[in-house]
Order: sequence, then C-alpha cells, then structure tokens
Amino acid sequence: MDIVEIRTSLIDEDTDQPRYQFDEEALQELMNSIEELGLLSPIKVRPTGDGRYKIIYGNRRYKACRTLGRPTIPCIVSDVTDELEIYLEQIAENLTRQGFSPIEEAEAFHKLLHESKFNSSVKYLSGKLGKPESYIRNKCELLKFGPAVKKLIVGGTEIRKDLLTEDQLLPLKDLPMEYRDPLALIMARDEMPVSDVKKIARLFKDKDISDGIKSKLLYKTGPSLIETWSSYELTKAERAKAAEPKPAKKTKAAEAEPPIAERDAPAETPNGEAETATVADTPAGLAIQDKLARLLAALPDQSSLPIEDLQSLAQLPPDQADPFLSGVDALIAHLERHLAEWKTVRDRAKTITA
Repeated sequence: MDIVEIRTSLIDEDTDQPRYQFDEEALQELMNSIEELGLLSPIKVRPTGDGRYKIIYGNRRYKACRTLGRPTIPCIVSDVTDELEIYLEQIAENLTRQGFSPIEEAEAFHKLLHESKFNSSVKYLSGKLGKPESYIRNKCELLKFGPAVKKLIVGGTEIRKDLLTEDQLLPLKDLPMEYRDPLALIMARDEMPVSDVKKIARLFKDKDISDGIKSKLLYKTGPSLIETWSSYELTKAERAKAAEPKPAKKTKAAEAEPPIAERDAPAETPNGEAETATVADTPAGLAIQDKLARLLAALPDQSSLPIEDLQSLAQLPPDQADPFLSGVDALIAHLERHLAEWKTVRDRAKTITA
C-alpha cells in the first residue's frame, strides 16, 4: 500500500459521504496534534480523471491540514470506481471512528437501501459491514422522528439531560406521530431511563385509553406519566380479578346449605365484628374507581406562571394587560364551578354510603 504526498489544493471533499457533522472542539484538538506530531494516519482518495482527487475517507484530517495551511497531505490512492463499494468503505471507516452519530448511520443505511444507484438489501449490508440485520433496521427506525428529536440523538447508552439515546427512542418508534415526538422530548427533558420509557410507551399503545386522554397526558412530566401508568395498571389488575369466576365448592359440607337466617347474616371477623362487602369490592364499584382514575390521569400537573413572566406585565400597555387579567378571572371562575360540582358529588356519596 503506497502512500504519496498530494498537494492539498488538488484534493476535493466528498460532499456525498456518510459523515457530515464535525465537532469543532475535536477538530481543534486534531489540529493541535498535527502541529505537534504531524499527520500520523494518511487519508484515502480516488482520482477523478481531471488531475484532481476526491476523498474516500479522512475528511476531518483533510479539514485540519487545510486550515493549518499544509501544502501537501499523505494519501492512499484507490483505483476503486464502483460507487457502492466506495460508499460501503466510507461507512466501514466511520464506524470505527468516534463522532459518527446514530442519525448519520441511519441516513447512510437508508440511502443504500432506497437509492436506485445502490439498491442494496439489509442482508447484503449486514454481510458487508459485519453488523446484525437488527442493528441496521433499528438505526433506520430513528428516521421516523422529527428534526427536533433527531438533533438530540447521541451515541452510547448514558442517560443525559436534553439528549436521547437510541435505546430511549426505540420503544416509542411505533407510536402515532402525534405522540411519538412529544413523548421523546419529555423523555429527554426528564432523563427517563429505558425501563420507564417502555412503560410509558405501553400506556400510549393501550387501545382502552381514548385519544383525548392520551393527548392530555402529554402535558405531564415523565415521573407523573409513570405514576399514571402504575395507577392504571393497578386498576386493570383489580378489574380483572373482580371479573374472575369464583370456583364452586363441591364438598359435602358445601352441599348442605345453612338456614336462611344464617345464610344472609354477615360473616364475622376474628374479633367478632361483622364483615361487610364494600362498594369497591363489586364490579360496579371497580368501574367507578376506574372512571375516577381516568379523570385523575387526564388532569395536567399543577402549574402556574413564573413570577418573572408576571413582572413582564408592567411593560405592557393597559389595553394588552387587561385581556390577560380577564382571562385569569375566567379561568378562576371555571375552576370554582368544577370545584363546587365535585364537592356536591362528594357530599352525595357520603350520604349514600352512610
């Protein structure tokens, strides 16, 4: 493998290569290293037929050398002309380097699978790159998310605030679009672990929960969504238990029914007090609890406007501040009506169960 010095001015970047994001801090570190030790690893290029060369891999090293004003760069000159082979080599090289983002990988795989000039298959790419087919498919799933989410995706598995790992996102990939991106942003903001993301995804996949309630749940925080999931799962378990048929006793003692007076009398607990069934033990009672749990789940977290936002009212003319105050009055009146209605429900419930 021959290494030749080629004038920097004769080398062009490949703007179609898989990697296009370059960290400025890492680039500066590379420049410092080249100034001190020289370029330790050559770049790889191919001739373009007009006396010039195009980079196959080594764009970052080329950028550093050009910025430093180095007149020549050590290069490996390739005679490969097949576009698919060149692109696969670029991906394989970048997979060994730090800073090749999951989205860059996903876009590269998507291009190989869908562009007519490549027309590859997942199985072919898996064999060429030495990666499992599931690895390639999962990377492509990241492209389902919108630009705001894609900007937050980083490599590795460490959970960090306002960033997202691939493992955090994959449980959300099959959700409808209206839930997928908002939930991903909540997971990033609240640093939710993968196990919790999976529970929240199951909550939003549950067909028994209406779309209206799911939309309101998007106003909750990550921890609040986990509390909602826990309450909902508990309610479902209780409802399923209540619906289970109780096996009939087939013993002789069970066949001999006690007198009506004894049969209708409430059972006694060990301390001699009568044990009575509560409304909550019946299917109807569980249905009421389920409705109440759904209502509570639909309520957004308690919130108010920060003081610094209110202070900005002083800068507004009266004709703009008055509508805000009127809106607050209307909100308070609305909440007070709901509070009065629920107090009536509570008082009636107490009377009925007394």
